[in-house]
Amino acid sequence: MKKAAVLRFPGTNCEFDTEYALKKQGFEVTLVWHKEETLPECDLVVVPGGFSYGDYLRAGSIAKFSPVMKAVEEFANGGGYVLGICNGFQILTEVGLLPGALKRNNSLHFISKMQHIKVINNDNKFLETCAVGEILNVPVAHADGNYYIDNEGLTSLKENNQILVQYCDASGTPMVLNGSVEQIAGVCNKKKNVFGLMPHPERAIELLLGSDDGLKMFAGLAS
Repeated sequence: MKKAAVLRFPGTNCEFDTEYALKKQGFEVTLVWHKEETLPECDLVVVPGGFSYGDYLRAGSIAKFSPVMKAVEEFANGGGYVLGICNGFQILTEVGLLPGALKRNNSLHFISKMQHIKVINNDNKFLETCAVGEILNVPVAHADGNYYIDNEGLTSLKENNQILVQYCDASGTPMVLNGSVEQIAGVCNKKKNVFGLMPHPERAIELLLGSDDGLKMFAGLAS
């Protein structure tokens, strides 16, 4: 059985949803408090969504100094798989494990809704069970989801197939949701062992709640 560590910061609110989703895919899950200086033995670390430290100063900017993040950096630099969802994505960009930055939505409003996203690249462990061009329907819930990267960085993302998912409508046509550069909803690092996205696949696990498309987005990491 594969093992996953799910981090918890003051203000995290998606750790139990993430734990549930991972257990549905067969993971043994350990919740890890942010003050821990080491990680338990695991195959995957997930930095879940929420509002770490109340998003004071800037989303993720305080959480990056938590002791556990040094262990996460070492784990990632050693080739371990790391997934950041929403606030977790913001934290991973703050510590430099993922390129780019997350800014305030262009509308300056919090966005909370079901949202279609298109799979752009699947040559990675995270989305290997999805097809390129596949359209998934998962929730979004963020105020600072506007992904920014400069032109040089964007070119590098494209050259290395690092763009994971893109906001789109039900037919797959790219759409502006929050102002993200080229409607990017998620990216990975060059080594393709660190992943981040603003949508919440852990909230799309049961059809009863509107969609189970999130299961596909965890299946590759569980295999």
